[in-house]
Amino acid sequence: MLIPIQHENMTARRWPVITFGLILVNLLIFVATHRRVNEQDSKLGTVREHILMLAATYPQLTLSPQVEEWVTDFRNQYPDDWAEIQDANYEATDDWETRIRQVDDTAALQIEMDSLAGQYSELMASSIKQRYAFIPAHPRPIAYVTSNFLHGGWWHLIWNMWFLWLAGFVLEDAWGRPIYLLTYLIAGAASCQFDFWANPGSILRSVGASGAIAGLMGAFLVRFPKIKIQMMWFFDLGVFRFWRFWLRAYWLLPLWVTMEIYYGTGPRDGIGHWAHVGGFLFGSMAAVALHYSGLEHQANKAIERKVAWTPEPEISQAHGLMDQGRLPEAIAILSEFLVHTPESFAAWNLLRAIHWRASDVPAYREATCRLCELHVKAREYDTAWQDYEDFLKAGGEKVPPDIWLDLCRVPEQHHDFERALIEYEKLAAAYPMERPSLVAQLGAARICLNHLNRPDEALRLYQAASGSSVPHLDLERYIRAGTQDAEKVLSQRKALSAQTCSTER
Repeated sequence: MLIPIQHENMTARRWPVITFGLILVNLLIFVATHRRVNEQDSKLGTVREHILMLAATYPQLTLSPQVEEWVTDFRNQYPDDWAEIQDANYEATDDWETRIRQVDDTAALQIEMDSLAGQYSELMASSIKQRYAFIPAHPRPIAYVTSNFLHGGWWHLIWNMWFLWLAGFVLEDAWGRPIYLLTYLIAGAASCQFDFWANPGSILRSVGASGAIAGLMGAFLVRFPKIKIQMMWFFDLGVFRFWRFWLRAYWLLPLWVTMEIYYGTGPRDGIGHWAHVGGFLFGSMAAVALHYSGLEHQANKAIERKVAWTPEPEISQAHGLMDQGRLPEAIAILSEFLVHTPESFAAWNLLRAIHWRASDVPAYREATCRLCELHVKAREYDTAWQDYEDFLKAGGEKVPPDIWLDLCRVPEQHHDFERALIEYEKLAAAYPMERPSLVAQLGAARICLNHLNRPDEALRLYQAASGSSVPHLDLERYIRAGTQDAEKVLSQRKALSAQTCSTER
């Protein structure tokens, strides 16, 4: 099973109010209706089964218009099931059917059918799903919206809301709240319409936000095609395991919609695959239209005006003093400000610039290191890496081990494995008694084995990690596995070398 965990752009300029609101509305509607819907579905399902059994077994009975419509729809869409019910050897499913099969009086059977018709009419009138779910054979205008806020169970809800969060909040930040909400609602309606075109005679009741969310996924692909999405793959090899990996949106999302098309062409499995496809296509086209119409650009400008940053008075004052050349006074003001606001990016950035102008290289390095730490904590890893490069150019040698470990992963993610190896080895040498040093050794070993084709060096690093005095019981399994893999590669090389020498002789 594959589950998306996160993507690279997990930040926004302001609170995603609409996304939070949609999640909350879906949750409240589910909590308010779930028990009642289950009870209604159970009663209605039983009545429908009994009506089908009577209508199929005793075709001479008179049906009410509403019941006749249901029976006709069922017979047309499920002819094999209808033939099975008509079969004299059809096994009764409950005591009621067993009792009815023993009745020979047509008048009594008609009374029973009329009673079921009355129950059916009442249940249909009060059924939440029947009124608000989308039924392709009998589409109701209101259902194009309401069906997107009903869910069949807790897992159905949780799964959809997680996808809504991952795809939604960044689109809300890019488009603005009104455009985002309108696109979401129209995508839900479009997915219903596509389901109608694909299955016009279906009597299955379609519920869930997945069609609208598929629209957001299509828009996400168009708007952020190169973003990496982290996936977790759960699998069972005797022992339950998982594997995490990154895929760019332009690989993952087209693959997903292709699978939806494939499953949609097969037998119906209770999942609205064509609704997903329809929502995805609409979302993709909407994103293209918003881009080329200029609406996205206008919305983005409006957001920027609302979230435009106004510097703190102390920062403005220090900036003015720096322009006047009064650097010690500016440093004093910023230092005092940072005592009370130690995580101000603007203050540290300005302080670094002032130290550089004052030719105070050690202070410049210290401010740069602090700024690097803040960017790492904010998960702005590329910016943190630039800070780190500036730190090294100014003669810096090492940063705190936890921060350094996160920085080591930046070149690795950019496939600059030689640089990543250098940084991992520098960290391991700088803090030999710290936990990040041990993790860095394993990172270096992994790169040597999997990317740089240096199994001998990988084996040395794994063996060094195994003998480390840093507690590593939780990592022992990974160390053993890495050691075995490195030894296996070296053994294969030796065997190949021996075979080559023998052939040459």
